[in-house]
Amino acid sequence: MKARNSGSVARIAAPVWGMVQRFYFPLLILAAIALMMIGHVNGGLVDQARSRATDAVSPILNVLSRPAASVADALEYFRSLTDLHNENARLRQENARLLQWQQAALRLEAENGSLRSLLSFRPDPAATIVTGRVVGDLGGAFVRTVVVTAGARDGVARGQAAMSGQGLIGRVVQVGEWSSRVLLITDLNARIPVVLETSRQRAVLAGDNSDHPLLTYLPPNSEVSKGERVFTSGHGGMFPPGLPVGMVEPGPDGRPRVVPMADLSRLEHVQIIDFGVASGVAAEKAQPGAAR
Repeated sequence: MKARNSGSVARIAAPVWGMVQRFYFPLLILAAIALMMIGHVNGGLVDQARSRATDAVSPILNVLSRPAASVADALEYFRSLTDLHNENARLRQENARLLQWQQAALRLEAENGSLRSLLSFRPDPAATIVTGRVVGDLGGAFVRTVVVTAGARDGVARGQAAMSGQGLIGRVVQVGEWSSRVLLITDLNARIPVVLETSRQRAVLAGDNSDHPLLTYLPPNSEVSKGERVFTSGHGGMFPPGLPVGMVEPGPDGRPRVVPMADLSRLEHVQIIDFGVASGVAAEKAQPGAAR
């Protein structure tokens, strides 16, 4: 009896389901149009229905999203562990290198202290630094100069070194109460005793009003390498030894020239440094270029 009833239900439902499958797309369109019309006529009713549908679906979405969030958190945790492991290994290597440098520095410090005690070494006086802004060039007897907003009231004096963040750019040649003039190392009147870093050859850096001053008075048959750094030698008492000046670059004529560490065409701020060299002004006055 039950089998007969189920068979009759199936025979009745089959045509209905076929019609639904055949016309479900137009029915959906009609339902959408009906919802639009209801929303146009009574928007509050549609919003209320939408809110209730959202409230009904949100718990289901919350439950379904929890596994995905847990998986994402677990992946992020393992990724963080991997990054921490790599960072820890890098820090161990860096720490080992720093310990090696520390041991080398301590050994050199002890050796330096021993040598200083043997030579009765007298430390250099503490340098004083005055920073000024470059305001231009007002013209004068020198070609490559700049005017700096620091003068005698700030402790600036003739012969003091002028440096930028990269290296030596010149020396103070004129001092006023509120400003001073700096003669650049590229000026025709600039002459600076220098030494080459690798070969330890001594020379004189001579400006010729070009961007790259010349290396003059090099020993005969001396080999100068391109890119070799140039420092002040300290001879003549104008500058202390070891101030960076530039790097060697062969000129178009084959003569060695020096590319300054600083871009002298883009100077904005200058540090005027007093290294406590007592003979600096006397040496400056003794130079023929300064007298001119």
